[in-house]
Amino acid sequence: MHGGRRHVGAMVKRSPLDDPRVSVHAWRHYKRLMIGMVGMTGVVVIVALTAIYLAVGMVSVHVFIAAGLGIVLTMMLMSALMGLVFLSSGTGHDEAVSDIEDWDTAPRDQASGTRRR
Repeated sequence: MHGGRRHVGAMVKRSPLDDPRVSVHAWRHYKRLMIGMVGMTGVVVIVALTAIYLAVGMVSVHVFIAAGLGIVLTMMLMSALMGLVFLSSGTGHDEAVSDIEDWDTAPRDQASGTRRR
């Protein structure tokens, strides 16, 4: 024991994503979500660039490039991260993760000195 911590590797629950069938289904769903978001992002870019053109007329092409890239990068990053959150939560992967800090601060049983959960 170093610093009062013990190895708790045996106590880690298996993630449902360790099952190949669940994993394939979850990643297929994630890819479908991302393909849908590519289409949605394309629509948003076209609408936004049209709105810029209608509002201020023809400005430097760099404005349209910067606006388009900003929208694409922002929406795709948001889609990727939120998709991973939904994938993790929807498959039960989040429940398989235990917090070691909670284990270290769990109250000890008075008689045996072991930690209670």
